[in-house]
Amino acid sequence: MAEAIVFAPDGLPRCPWSAGAPEFLDYHDTEWGFPVGEDQRLFEKLCLESFQSGLSWRTILVKRENFRAAFHGFDVARMARMTEEDVARLLQDAGIIRHRGKIEAVINNARRGEELIDHEGSLAAFAWSYEPRPEELSEPQTVSTSPASVAMSKELKKRGWKFVGPTTVFAFMQAMGLINDHVHDCISRTAAERAREEFQRP
Repeated sequence: MAEAIVFAPDGLPRCPWSAGAPEFLDYHDTEWGFPVGEDQRLFEKLCLESFQSGLSWRTILVKRENFRAAFHGFDVARMARMTEEDVARLLQDAGIIRHRGKIEAVINNARRGEELIDHEGSLAAFAWSYEPRPEELSEPQTVSTSPASVAMSKELKKRGWKFVGPTTVFAFMQAMGLINDHVHDCISRTAAERAREEFQRP
């Protein structure tokens, strides 16, 4: 069965979702599916995916700079020290998603993240330990969870993290390049695969 693709304004084929909003094309071409090994970027994505729960990614993407400003650039140590006063302040910040449960969850996750980093050495080392083997992968963009995302979600929850269900974790794995989920005919699939081949696993 032929995969669905879209042709961007440059005439080249992309994953269909890249045409869903003006902000998506650059994100698709330069970030999504390319491997990330920096703890701060990995933690940011886990936080943003938590905020996305029940919402569209466009809603989060257009507010990403606001989130970065509100949460100290997603620096784990600084976020771990945030207080109830910070929560109250953020609930008045129209530039982000003003959801008390999600705000409290990502602050909690920063505290749990410090513990994880102390134990595992880095968030990257923990996350990439769940990189699936090729034979475990489904066809691109045909599933919303995987055995690996279920396993990572279960372990994070065991460690006290919140808003990290299997679907949220799978979206994180897609975006951070733990899997290459660009459709086969997408021009970014080859670029992402090359980046994954050159990537030094933590």
